[in-house]
Amino acid sequence: MTLLDVSNLSVSFRQDGRVIQAVRNVSFSVAAGETVALVGESGSGKSVTALSTVGLLPDSADIEGSVTFEGAQMIGARDTELRRVRGNDISFIFQEPMTSLNPLHTVEKQVTEALTLHQGLSGAPARARVLELLHKVGIREAESRLNAYPHQLSGGQRQRVMIAMALANGPKLLVADEPTTALDVTIQAQILELLAGLKREEGMAMLFITHDLGIVRRVADRVCVMQQGEIVEQGPTDEVFANPRHPYTQKLLAAEPQGVPDPVAINAAPLLETEALRVWFPIHRGFLRRTVGHVKAVNEATIRLHAGETLGIVGESGSGKSTLAMAIMRLITSDGVIRFKGRDIAGWQAKQLRPLRREMQIVFQDPFGSLSPRMTIEEIIAEGFGVHGIPTGKDQRALVAEVMEEVGLDPVMMHRYPHEFSGGQRQRIAIARAMILRPSLLVLDEPTSALDMTVQVQIVDLLRALQHKHGLAYLFISHDLRVVRAMAHQVVVMKEGDVVEYGASKAVFDAPKTEYTRALMAAAFDLRTIGKTKTGGRTESAV
Repeated sequence: MTLLDVSNLSVSFRQDGRVIQAVRNVSFSVAAGETVALVGESGSGKSVTALSTVGLLPDSADIEGSVTFEGAQMIGARDTELRRVRGNDISFIFQEPMTSLNPLHTVEKQVTEALTLHQGLSGAPARARVLELLHKVGIREAESRLNAYPHQLSGGQRQRVMIAMALANGPKLLVADEPTTALDVTIQAQILELLAGLKREEGMAMLFITHDLGIVRRVADRVCVMQQGEIVEQGPTDEVFANPRHPYTQKLLAAEPQGVPDPVAINAAPLLETEALRVWFPIHRGFLRRTVGHVKAVNEATIRLHAGETLGIVGESGSGKSTLAMAIMRLITSDGVIRFKGRDIAGWQAKQLRPLRREMQIVFQDPFGSLSPRMTIEEIIAEGFGVHGIPTGKDQRALVAEVMEEVGLDPVMMHRYPHEFSGGQRQRIAIARAMILRPSLLVLDEPTSALDMTVQVQIVDLLRALQHKHGLAYLFISHDLRVVRAMAHQVVVMKEGDVVEYGASKAVFDAPKTEYTRALMAAAFDLRTIGKTKTGGRTESAV
């Protein structure tokens, strides 16, 4: 039975006297108990399509076509009808739970809100239902989490709370909009398993929106590939993966970082070394704020990095990856040895470190958050010259143009602002800002996790080219092991502040020694279908 039927859907937005066509003549359907994936890069129209199904688009949107749910027309429906369907028959899970959850309300209050609004539940019955939902989505010690606020939960726990809210009223269709993009690979696998199990138990249908075809292969019965607002290919998942017909689908399927980095020169000198590096944060309690314990963020980390080499640092959120990098950069206090170019800089003061800063640069995960919206690209890239008091020796604009060309940006765009660029272009700007100072060491903190798969490949290729040209050393922090495998010569695996495995990339990936590393590898590379088993030609839900 067809649950959701979308026919010739077109969506355009009116903005500053212009009309922007976001979705063009999109048609697909979702049957009861089926998972359909909408796949495509950022800006392809996936989320706009999903939001239009229950009238969640702004007033500036013009919608044409037909969207029916259980035979009832949703486009042009009265607000009372749409409110009855939203959160009741159709529920949403969004990409970033931290922005979707109210930071001022407890977990119990937020889940109860959905129950009160649609079922009129409150008091003890509502609390009982909230606990049932939290247990169902796998939150341990659910009773102790009722009074927790979103910032007190991990990323995986926040996403589970979002799923609990979505399930509160027993929806028939669950719309999951990039629900695992911001999560570690192991947590991602857990959430996918959870959704598959809930789909089976609750008999729900699911519309799964993602840019990651690896996830589609795991969860979807059918797939619709979107490009520039249109569905360019759709069909059963196995068929589309085995025989992609459209060039764009073929491009997406091929979009995975390939190859290995250039070998490190035999005579490459050690650039960075740490010995027994430790970062412990004190826990203060009581009126006198006595230290009663420590959060052991990094324990006894000993690593070595040569010129022209990439050291990949992997592990789940909270494992200490970024803390280790911040300590190496001397941005937080630590104990132990940090040796850079043969000098122990662990005890250096800010004045001593300042000349060294230009040789140790960093590129962050979110380029939009790390670039000033009030500065032009020229000002952003050239900012380091003023900070370090470096005489350029030639026209500054020419130097900016030179480094922009080096990272694949057109210099004619240097007068624009960050909001005028795509995510991949903004990351190139962040790399250019670091590269213009010609550093020896570049710390890359999740530089590709917020990017589409095709853009990830471009950034990996760019970083390898820059390393080959300039002999750069990279500290590459990531939870995406596919990217790490393509970039790193050596790999450090961290868990709860400890280095649990350390060695050559090939050895760690091909023959992991610890159970934790094996679990990370399985979550990242095991492409077995989750939530689907074949039965007599039909695809049925299972875990």
